[in-house]
Amino acid sequence: MSFTENSYEKALITLYENLGYQYLYGPDIARDYYTAFYEEQLVNSLTKINPTKSYTAIDEAITKLKNIETGSLVQKNELFMDYLQHGIEISYHDGVKQHNDIIYLIDFNNIYRNDFQVINQWTFVEHSEKRADIIIFINGLPLIIIELKSPSREETDASEAYRQLRNYMKEIPSLFIYNVFCIMSDMACSKAGTITSKEDRYMEWKTKDGIYKSEEFIDYDVFFEGMFIKERIIDIIKNFICFSKDELGAAKILAGYHQYFAVKKAIERTQKATQGNGKIGVFWHTQGSGKSLSMVFYAHLLQEELSQPTIIVITDRNDLDDQLYTQFSKCQQFLRQTPVQAKNREDLKSLLSGREANGIIFTTMQKFEESKEALSLRRNIVVITDEAHRSQYGFEEKVDEKTGKISIGTARIIHNSLPNASFIGFTGTPISTKDRDTTEVFGDYIDIYDMTQAVADGATCPVFYESRVINLNLDEETLKAIDDEYELLALEGATEEQIEKVKENVSP
Repeated sequence: MSFTENSYEKALITLYENLGYQYLYGPDIARDYYTAFYEEQLVNSLTKINPTKSYTAIDEAITKLKNIETGSLVQKNELFMDYLQHGIEISYHDGVKQHNDIIYLIDFNNIYRNDFQVINQWTFVEHSEKRADIIIFINGLPLIIIELKSPSREETDASEAYRQLRNYMKEIPSLFIYNVFCIMSDMACSKAGTITSKEDRYMEWKTKDGIYKSEEFIDYDVFFEGMFIKERIIDIIKNFICFSKDELGAAKILAGYHQYFAVKKAIERTQKATQGNGKIGVFWHTQGSGKSLSMVFYAHLLQEELSQPTIIVITDRNDLDDQLYTQFSKCQQFLRQTPVQAKNREDLKSLLSGREANGIIFTTMQKFEESKEALSLRRNIVVITDEAHRSQYGFEEKVDEKTGKISIGTARIIHNSLPNASFIGFTGTPISTKDRDTTEVFGDYIDIYDMTQAVADGATCPVFYESRVINLNLDEETLKAIDDEYELLALEGATEEQIEKVKENVSP
């Protein structure tokens, strides 16, 4: 028996019911089809999660929700996401005096005070009348739109679902003002993306528990259960969706599963490190997997989990410093802080001197210098080091055999400057087994997302190469003369290891 789109829809609804979501059939709900959200539920939910707020305040918040009218769809959605993540600031007069307050749309601290509903065949009328297959509502808001295609029909697939979603954005754009992200699924392949995502940026969610799977496609229940456990979807909404903005516009970013679980692990390790030896660990995510955005999500969540931390981002090159500073600056609304870039050593000192809380500071490691006085003694400083694998931040003192000059490793200089800080290393390259410096400074691996996994997920393109033998046509007499020199070295007492070292350094 073929598995139709209708039967797949029913299977998904059952899955959501098993996760504790209430099921409602859209056509049975008496409502205004020109209103995108479920207003009756919204009023009930906001009253419940804002128990000390007046009905007038809640009504004012709903009025602001209905009247998000300025700008493009992306700009309207950005304003809604700010309301969703931080609450709606409202002002009203009760007949006696003026009140200013905040109405929250989601209770992020008490997950089960929120109302979770899965509703199918939800009709909305704007430029035309459309019915979405399934919408996930939280507190009456249509936050996640799911478009399904039959798993048994060869002429349709998840790509057709993507095209349908794009058509909805043209025909019923106001529904997407209140959208967190979208899902396209044909059972064999399920992917999530935002309203700015092109099809190739829709990504799978391949784990329920943070253990990565390298298979090309994952069962639909892993995808939906992995994302929609109540605690997790609320966490994703609050901490793992942001807008990256520049002069060309804004891109709405949804963290991938590898970023979500790695950042959560890093936060847990950070909390322990700040109370211990300061070694958070090494965050190894391969090139092209969104490492800089993982840093943004980490820095954002760090501010939620630690008490007013100061974050220092260190690179070993000016161009990398500029790149990371630019990425953080694009996300400064999400970070709720404006990053600053140290211009020189003195500027770095002034940025840290006397600072008691907060701040995201970018610097190169060359701006640190040997000093008898620490720049700060605070424990809630977290140092993020990019490309940690190549920086070789040695702790040991080294003596130049020719000059007798003593040099101190960069790690020791930075640690002396920030003796109570905690350190995390980010790298896109695996650390050599001989490289003890990196793990000595930062600690063990926090999370590994390697090239094989990234290629399987479509996050990184595979690289193919063909080996070939190149005939150098070296002169036989020259080769014999080189061999004679090596034999002479041996006769003069050079060890086999020393001779091999010379061979490695000799260019043909």
